[in-house]
Amino acid sequence: MEKKTTILPFLVLSLMSFLLLNGCKSEFEQIRTSGDVKNIYAKALEYYQAEEWQKSQTLLEMIIPNVRGTKEAEDVFFKYAYTFYNLQSYTSASYHFKTFANTYGASPLREESEFMSAYAQYQESPTFRLDQGNTGQAIEEFEFFVNSYPDSKRVAECNKLIDQLRSKLETKAFEEGKLYFNLRYYQSAVSSFENLLKDFPETKNAEEVRLMILRSYYDLAVNSILDKREERFKECRRLAAEFLERYPKSVSLREVQSIQDNSNKQLKLLTNVRYQNQSAGSGS
Repeated sequence: MEKKTTILPFLVLSLMSFLLLNGCKSEFEQIRTSGDVKNIYAKALEYYQAEEWQKSQTLLEMIIPNVRGTKEAEDVFFKYAYTFYNLQSYTSASYHFKTFANTYGASPLREESEFMSAYAQYQESPTFRLDQGNTGQAIEEFEFFVNSYPDSKRVAECNKLIDQLRSKLETKAFEEGKLYFNLRYYQSAVSSFENLLKDFPETKNAEEVRLMILRSYYDLAVNSILDKREERFKECRRLAAEFLERYPKSVSLREVQSIQDNSNKQLKLLTNVRYQNQSAGSGS
């Protein structure tokens, strides 16, 4: 009898907890399965205000087919898109905001929806070490927004975010160039750094990028076969002279001058070798 007395309160508490939890669940399920569009919509708004995004999203999604063409449709679609954003499903959020903007072209919410489509893409932009597809997409959408709403109060914010995203792309390009250099893929390093200057002509790192191009080209020349050395050392000499003219107060002057001097020495050696070979050939 003592064991039953001990177990009984535990069973009662467990049953009460189960009923309480089941009751909370059944409230949502009862609404979800009611088929009452007005009641579902009202409860979806309650959940939305309470920031219960998943429940709100579930109910809003249910009534979308029923509200098409009604005055409530805009509100339902707009809040539905925001539930994805607040659940951090940014790719889906961007898609639904863009769909809203395309569907409700005359809506006063269109501007915000266009912005949020781009901003959701911005949130998906990863660290520079990863693929930057979302970064490029976000830039395109922010630029589209700025062109579409030039008087919007969000233009300044868009331009700031574009700069951040472009900076990330620039960092990725620079790190890729350095990786090629460290792996001794000097030709790929040169191409990567040159493309960086083309894509980001206003870069604040132009001096360092040009220095890396010079270093890469010099190491490429040093490690080239004999037939290509003359052409490549001449290019090193040209790049060094251009660097010294462009950055006369650079902290890297000694290094650049050393590359220039060594390039000249190598060119003299190559000239002497060629002259000796010609002399030997004519003598025979």
